Amino acid sequence: MSVSYRQPGVVLTDRRFTVPLDHADPTGETIELYAREAVARDKAHQDLPWLVYLQGGPGFGANRFIGRPAWLGRALKEYRVLLLDQRGTGASTTANRQTLPLRGGPAEQADYLAHFRADAIVRDCEAIRPQVTGGAPWAVLGQSFGGFCTVAYLSLAPEGLSAALITGGLPSLDAHADDVYRAAFPRIERKVVAHYTRYPQDVERARRIADHLLTHDVVLPNGYRLTVEAFQSLGIMLGGGEGSHRLHFLLEDAFVRTPNGHELSDAFQEQAQGLLSYAGHPLYALVHEAIYGQDARPTDWSAERVRAEFPRFDAAKALAGDEPLLFTGESVHPWMFDCDPALRPLRETAELLAARTDWTPLYDPARLAANEVPAAAAVYHDDMYVDTAHALTTARAIRGLRTWVTDEFEHDGVRAGGPRVLDRLLALARDEA
Repeated sequence: MSVSYRQPGVVLTDRRFTVPLDHADPTGETIELYAREAVARDKAHQDLPWLVYLQGGPGFGANRFIGRPAWLGRALKEYRVLLLDQRGTGASTTANRQTLPLRGGPAEQADYLAHFRADAIVRDCEAIRPQVTGGAPWAVLGQSFGGFCTVAYLSLAPEGLSAALITGGLPSLDAHADDVYRAAFPRIERKVVAHYTRYPQDVERARRIADHLLTHDVVLPNGYRLTVEAFQSLGIMLGGGEGSHRLHFLLEDAFVRTPNGHELSDAFQEQAQGLLSYAGHPLYALVHEAIYGQDARPTDWSAERVRAEFPRFDAAKALAGDEPLLFTGESVHPWMFDCDPALRPLRETAELLAARTDWTPLYDPARLAANEVPAAAAVYHDDMYVDTAHALTTARAIRGLRTWVTDEFEHDGVRAGGPRVLDRLLALARDEA
């Protein structure tokens, strides 16, 4: 039973759907999807077209908006919006350390999680679309990994789409995870150098924290073991518009003087554990590299292997000399499953996913080359999370797709830019700009 309620200027309705776990076996096991319908209060009784929002990730539920912020206000001027919690996320059937043991052991868990990639998310959308729109096609807005899903949608079921709008999420159609990370680490280094140029005092602060972690065993209040590699991974913040500033404020008061000497402050530890823990989104860690798997080659902890090709990211070597400590970015490593109590029980499951060799293609280049769906993509000029060169190569491979390449925003432009990003994408898709 759907439940409706109100926020300022918006009517919201909770909606739940049942879909097959494996769409190739429609009579088999099912899972539940949750989505929140949003419509402007003054249009609540109008017959409006639909826009479904696919959140970035993988592994994150859709934004829990209050009112009409960011892009949502622009969308509600003409659409009913469906904020979908992709399978395994948010209020959809949960996949985490608490629930996955219901599947059985690590092998059964890995087999289950192999159904949580972009192709399955597209099939979910197509399964629920008739119940939402009555069968009419809908527009899709895909942010980051949601953009990857949108390209998969154009490959697998373009008949379900009236428009495809992508922000910071044009994937390579054929790159292995190794190719993705070989392109990523130099890009990450540029972001770190830019941060230190903005905040030169952070060079010494970061070195001091890293030195402390190399010589002390630090366990955060939630049980997370804060190693120097974990500290470096806070560089993921640098991919957002405010990330450099937030990282600076985190570093500036990291230590306090105690009877036992200087220690990392409770305030620093509290913030760090909130930024590092995967308790709220364990799927991100479990299937992150699997989103790049498209053939018989295993991902095999790609980010960890490729990082070894870039010795400047070695903290011990940096501290032994006078080099600044380099933070890392959006990557998943096996040590995370040792450090994070939310991931520790899933280490063997993660190993099996990393070794898997039966990944199938997610994109159809021939179908994309014949695309007829109006499509537009925002490509952020030096996006830390998605390689610009890969994105533009894919853009050229999708017939009719129009791009807006900008350095005005970082990866979170669709949020930080308010209505402007969606407004621009709609104009491009409609050939009005």
